[in-house]
Amino acid sequence: MPSILIVDDLVAIHEMLEAVVQPTGLTAGFATNGEQALAKYKSERFDLVLTDIDMKPMDGMTLLKEIRANDPSAVVIIMTGYASTDSAIQALKLGAFDYIQKPFKVDELLKTLRRALEFKEFSRSEATAMASSVAPEDEWEARLIGRSPVMARLIQQLNKLVGSRTPVLLQGEPGTGKRMVAELLHNAGNPGGAAPFIRIDCTHGGDADFSENLIGMRGTGGAWVAQAKGGTLFLDNIPSLPAPLQRALVGVLRTAGQGARVVCSSSLDLEAAVDEGRFDDQLFYRLASLPVHLPPLRERTEDIPLLVRDIVQQTINPSFAPNQIEFTEDAMQTLRAHYWPGNLPELNQVIAKIVSTTDARIISSRQLPMRLRELSDWPSLADYLAGQEKEYIATVLNACKDDRELASRILKCDLGKLD
Repeated sequence: MPSILIVDDLVAIHEMLEAVVQPTGLTAGFATNGEQALAKYKSERFDLVLTDIDMKPMDGMTLLKEIRANDPSAVVIIMTGYASTDSAIQALKLGAFDYIQKPFKVDELLKTLRRALEFKEFSRSEATAMASSVAPEDEWEARLIGRSPVMARLIQQLNKLVGSRTPVLLQGEPGTGKRMVAELLHNAGNPGGAAPFIRIDCTHGGDADFSENLIGMRGTGGAWVAQAKGGTLFLDNIPSLPAPLQRALVGVLRTAGQGARVVCSSSLDLEAAVDEGRFDDQLFYRLASLPVHLPPLRERTEDIPLLVRDIVQQTINPSFAPNQIEFTEDAMQTLRAHYWPGNLPELNQVIAKIVSTTDARIISSRQLPMRLRELSDWPSLADYLAGQEKEYIATVLNACKDDRELASRILKCDLGKLD
């Protein structure tokens, strides 16, 4: 039988809450302060904890931190009597499952307790399934190519997240593989492959039917949330979600969001966006309890040879088999020296184009796009015939993607004087 630890310094609250939770089948234990509650939790391991914030000597916020430190899977609900939501947001940041404000309605409390029990059961079943399944390291390494320290840490972190139902925030520049990682987390958490993976592109948040499908007519979740039940709801490009839908999504996650694993992605620093008032704080702390940073390619340049080899193996050349094509060391050095603002898609585009069109088995740096080469490799104006300066300048600008500062460095001149 599931159990709940009720923590409040008023015995009258104990009696009232006991009368509320008894019909639900919950066995209740009680504590009048944080220190007593922590000792009882360590000895009895309750399924749920419902605690007030304003207590002495240990308040509810400290109790939350201590319980979560002792048991990261603990499901704690905070009761707050403050009019503002500051304390509630702080509780979410510290890992609280949810909060309710005093005075609360009985039906609101019961709904919260039911969701908390569902979440606890989800977490247990997920942990059991993962304990009996094969660890997903092979799939991580097959799709997350790289042996650099940052990639090793990423794979290690992802493996720890597989058995959790807590929302995950994937952050990284465009092209770092956030969607692929979301799919990997979903697949690893669903060994049978039957659970749904529902991807929502939040850049379409202004579309007419978007709100209805995500939020629903009653604000308790639309068709997409229902479809994701038992699987993963992937909110791609979450910063693009319009502000009204951000706040509405908080309500969805409180009422219907525990039926699916929620994963979201962002190319922006969401915490900074919260500080600047550009992203809803309550939504952020509900989604960002487990942040994952996906490194840009320039932070793992030692992985480029492995990535290049993988792209070569997948690219068709009419003259050579994939295992016949090689890149020289100077070509690899040039590739490692590039900034790669487009990350993995940019690398894939560059390598696939060269490999598919080359008539030479050995590829040197001279066959790489001019914008990738060291500036010293660029021809000088003196190498061109008189009267072809404009053609040369146009070539440089095109190769630099109209980056006039870079082009000026290559030309060693002020382009403004030549316009």
